Parts: sequence; C-alpha cells; structure tokens
Amino acid sequence: MTATGANPDGEAQVPGRPTVRFLLAHPAHFIALGCGSGLSPVAPGTVGTLWAWLAFLVLQAWLPPALLGWVVLATVPLAWWAATVTARHLRVLDPGAIVVDEVVAFWAVLWVLLPAGWGTQLAAFALFRVLDGAKPGPVGWADRRFHGGGWRGGWGIVFDDLVAAFCTLLLLALWRLFT
Repeated sequence: MTATGANPDGEAQVPGRPTVRFLLAHPAHFIALGCGSGLSPVAPGTVGTLWAWLAFLVLQAWLPPALLGWVVLATVPLAWWAATVTARHLRVLDPGAIVVDEVVAFWAVLWVLLPAGWGTQLAAFALFRVLDGAKPGPVGWADRRFHGGGWRGGWGIVFDDLVAAFCTLLLLALWRLFT
C-alpha cells in the first residue's frame, strides 16, 4: 500500500469486506474470491466450496480425468499467488472472502474420488466443510504453521485447506474400509 491509502494498482483502500469493484480490479482478486463466490455475506467458505463443486462438475463434463488432475495441480500455485496478492491488498492475513483455497482443495477431493456418486460427493462436501471450519488436529497445525503475511501467509491460506482435503479423503477411506 502506498502512503495515500491506495494499493500499488492505484485502487482505493478497501475497508472491511471486498466489493464487486475490488473483485474486478485485479485478476488475482477475481481468482482468490472464487469468481465472486467469496463476496457472499453469509458463509463465504461454504459458498466458495459449493461453487467449486459446480465448476468441477462442468470441468468433468469437458475434460478426461487425467487432464482434470493436471488442472487441479496447476491451480495450487495459481491459488497461492492469488491469495497472497489479495490478502495484501485487503490488508488482512487470512480474509474470509478468499475462497480459492476451498476451491483448489475441494477440487482435489472430488478428483481423487472420481468416479463418485452424489452421496459420496455430498459426504465429502460436508466433511470438508467441518474440517476446514473447525480446524482440528493437523488442519489447525497447518493453519498456524504458515500464518502471516507475504508469500508465506499466502501459502498458509491454501495449505490448511489442502490438509483438510487430505483429512477428508483419509476419513472417507477409513469409513469405506470399516463399513
């Protein structure tokens, strides 16, 4: 931010919640705010995860599973960059409006579960949201480990959701093993 209260891109400082104008002011904002899903006034992380689910279903209809896996993998560094830039512009370490972390993590869950029926996808959605929101055990560790500003903080925004995705998949695998 400059001394005048504008960020390096010349836009005015955004107090509180980001707006549609903020969303459209920089490509990183558009990506980090989940194409606008992070602007939801209620439960932006859940709305972002729902958007991720819908977007994955659309991508799944157009791309073979192997290529879809490469898309999911490519979104990780893109999410890291977008989260870093957007958090810096918002002047908040981990803004709730940034939902690209939910998007990339839930895409990873859905990709690993391919092919999965609606019931399994719904269970994965619910479990992922609980783990991401409550941050138990390893998810909480990941959230604290990389908390901060700059590139480290941007990675932290994404990393705890990737750990929540891994834990979601682990719990679903254990459930299938013992049922």
